[in-house]
Amino acid sequence: MQIIQPHYHAIARTAQDYERMAMSGVVCVVEPAFWAGFDRDYPETFIDYFKQISEFEPTRAAQFGIRHFCWVAVNPKEAENRDLTQEVLKKMPDFFAKDTCLGVGETGLHKSTKNEMDALQAHVELAMEHGQLVLIHTPHLSDKAHGTKMVLEVLEGLNVDRSRIWIDHVEEQTIRPVLDAGYWAGMTLYPITKCSPRRAIDILEKYGRERLLVNSSADWGPSDPFTLQESIVEFRSRGHSLQEAIEIYHNNPCRFLGQNPKFDIKPIKVETLEE
Repeated sequence: MQIIQPHYHAIARTAQDYERMAMSGVVCVVEPAFWAGFDRDYPETFIDYFKQISEFEPTRAAQFGIRHFCWVAVNPKEAENRDLTQEVLKKMPDFFAKDTCLGVGETGLHKSTKNEMDALQAHVELAMEHGQLVLIHTPHLSDKAHGTKMVLEVLEGLNVDRSRIWIDHVEEQTIRPVLDAGYWAGMTLYPITKCSPRRAIDILEKYGRERLLVNSSADWGPSDPFTLQESIVEFRSRGHSLQEAIEIYHNNPCRFLGQNPKFDIKPIKVETLEE
């Protein structure tokens, strides 16, 4: 089965992860810009980072037959530095022209401060101005419901194409308002702070697969790029068909990401053989 990993921080992972993912059916990973583990001080450090994920990382993935795309943004953890954020935003359109860059992300909220909300609005406005897709991070744990509500309020005040915005890290208490508002929703299979494979399948069975994405967001933290495969096993063990799994783990990423013509991987359908 072919799998697309739509949110994966490859820069924090080893070549062995690429090799093992390729052996388990992963054909593509998409890497959003994220926090480096410390707050960066200069716009140039972001530019170098964007070059790394848009130019170098695709060559590393290609060694294992995996396509690699990316997003660019100032992560919400660093959005408190307003001047830095503005300087980086000015440079981001340079990367929209790169063959591997699909849009703006991950922007969003961490502690749901005013500076973070202003940065989120600026990122979304820049994306809409340049016809880019948007990936939005929602806060962890206790602040998730409140933070997701604030994300939706920021977007409500903007002129956006909701079909081109993916709100990530949804869980049981936040998925309905995201889907009801017309956005794509992402479930992140990440230990402790986000969702588990079993819970993700419970959510899929309740809400269906339309406008839903599943990802690992694997990074340098306690994470695992193979939580997608774990959830596929759970999904299939409940009696769901191979084609249903393909719709969720391959075709839905194609449908959302394919709104950017640079993402040229197409949905696939299993051909059944009749006896």
